[in-house]
Amino acid sequence: MLDDAMIVWFALTAGSVVFVVWDSIFNGVTSWVQRIAWILVTIYTGPVGAFFYLLACRRPLPGTHDAFTAARWKQSLNSEMHCLAGDATGIVVAASILPVFSLTNGWDATIEYLAGFVSGLFIFQALMMVGMYEGDYWKAVRKTFFAETVSMNMVMTGMIPVMLILGTHWAGSEEPQALSFWFRMSIATIVGGVVAYPINHWMVANRLKHGCMTLPDADRPAPDLGHASPEPSKMMDHAQMHHAEGTAGAMYHHDHAMNELPAGRAAVIIAVTFAVLLAAVWLTSFVVPVRF
Repeated sequence: MLDDAMIVWFALTAGSVVFVVWDSIFNGVTSWVQRIAWILVTIYTGPVGAFFYLLACRRPLPGTHDAFTAARWKQSLNSEMHCLAGDATGIVVAASILPVFSLTNGWDATIEYLAGFVSGLFIFQALMMVGMYEGDYWKAVRKTFFAETVSMNMVMTGMIPVMLILGTHWAGSEEPQALSFWFRMSIATIVGGVVAYPINHWMVANRLKHGCMTLPDADRPAPDLGHASPEPSKMMDHAQMHHAEGTAGAMYHHDHAMNELPAGRAAVIIAVTFAVLLAAVWLTSFVVPVRF
């Protein structure tokens, strides 16, 4: 029965990936980075990823993307997808290679964390977003380090227990050539995304991370929608936009200015997320032995 369930899951995943790839190309009005993030997340989470793509990112009609994605929870979800795509990519790649070395599960989890962090920070955050930081790669690393670290810690808080527990009790699920391996990683990624959502919502609400930004001039309203102007920014001055943002609780999509936490406060929050991650590993050790 479990094998049948996995076959259904992967069939739904294949259909979901095809749809998100097609739609992000022909209907997408976000950056290529955001589109890649949703495609990768859908590969890892199947119909769950496609469902949230429809719910939070896909514009229902031309000219409606800004309004459709304006809600803070949608901005937070889109922001998290960028992080989750990078982290999960590094984790899945590492998990696919590590069985060759026959390490203990504690070392496996540690290396998977490091691989996810490197992939998330140095590729999906800094490299893919370097254009937002005047082309300065190391500035992009510095500016995205806090957001990537706290988000990554919470993603792994959800993923590590799932990977360790299922890896121990589900024979064969640690071998990348088995369908059960990919199903296990899908479950872990979904749980990691759920656990990491609150911290991403907090960062977007405090303008410490970007949400979903529509490309300039990419989402012009269709003529029959009756819009007088193709861009919201042409209908409001800066003060009005600031007021609307504060009252509606949404990030203005083309305003790239972000806040920065004082170094001391940022360090405390990073330490707290590390403590939460270690607590999750410690609790997991009561279910399965965690060995180094």
